[in-house]
Amino acid sequence: MGELDERKIIILKAIIKNYLETGEPVGSRTISKLSGLNLSSATIRNEMSDLVDMGYIIQPHTSAGRIPSDKGYKFYVDCIMQEYSDSMTSVTAQMTKRIDKLELLLKDMVRMIAVDTNYAALISGPNTSTTKIKYLQLSIPAERQMLLILVLDGNVIKNEVLETVEEIDYQTVMNITVLLNNYLSGLSLKDISPKTITDIMVQAGAQQGNVKLVLDAVVEMLENGENKRDIFTSGAKNLFKYPELADVDKASKLITAFEEKEALNEMVNEVTSLTAVDGGSGNVQVFIGDGPVKNMEDCSLVTVNYDLGEGMKGVIGVIGPKRMDYEKVMNTLKNLGDQMNNELADKQPEAGKKKKQQSGSVDKQD
Repeated sequence: MGELDERKIIILKAIIKNYLETGEPVGSRTISKLSGLNLSSATIRNEMSDLVDMGYIIQPHTSAGRIPSDKGYKFYVDCIMQEYSDSMTSVTAQMTKRIDKLELLLKDMVRMIAVDTNYAALISGPNTSTTKIKYLQLSIPAERQMLLILVLDGNVIKNEVLETVEEIDYQTVMNITVLLNNYLSGLSLKDISPKTITDIMVQAGAQQGNVKLVLDAVVEMLENGENKRDIFTSGAKNLFKYPELADVDKASKLITAFEEKEALNEMVNEVTSLTAVDGGSGNVQVFIGDGPVKNMEDCSLVTVNYDLGEGMKGVIGVIGPKRMDYEKVMNTLKNLGDQMNNELADKQPEAGKKKKQQSGSVDKQD
């Protein structure tokens, strides 16, 4: 592309687009009306003559217009692929900014709770196993890599860099993206049946390996949303300000409990189930002494569910001594739960507003 200046590129693209639409040789008068260059036909003829000399277009007959050469077509396709690459880079950059939004909000909120209450606080990421896929986006961040961005209902975005066996081009990545969106958009983990997988693999053609790589990553992301929720904690040291929790044995047990994410995940699942039975999200639950967290029998736990809509639920909790200020804690949790719902619920990522495309075999070559 370096040998062509901007004016020649515009004229060449105009010739190719017009020829693709009409199948007729393109003259300078036609280009002067299409390109928006505000150049005379004579000037455009000179530029077209240069393009002929450079091998990008052909003049079939002396008095005829011009048609693209193979070199011109290749240039045009390279331009399209570059524009696609630039577009994907832009989308990826925008999506990456959104990826950490929920995580950052959760971390900020748990710190705020710990400071406000002067107790320990925890907050879980939402359960995504029953959440539907809005769409996925693939791009190429580096050689032999695919960046998978998975967008779920409830404004939750997950991402992962996948290592491919061999180098993959943008056209193939675009085809895989279209194929998987056509089959997976609107499905939750439980909706992805063996037949769905089989149908996808049949359509994948020669790209079955890369398609399976992406499918496995999507399933793992959704499964982790149920079994391995992110748990954010803050303010554990606040508990040691209270004499009844400050002796060495109790302090050691409390620290251990805060570090056992698996146990905290079990607690979150139990609390979520209890609040659902007792009246749905938003209900405050208070556990005194023998609560759902092991090694915290000398503490009280106050929790409230947050609900981002579309099945995206999590838990906010405060742990303190049994003599905690329950009224203040309950009000804090309720207010922050409402704030979180308002902050994230029903806000859809802009990049998700796109039309579905029809999919063919992924290994089709243009």
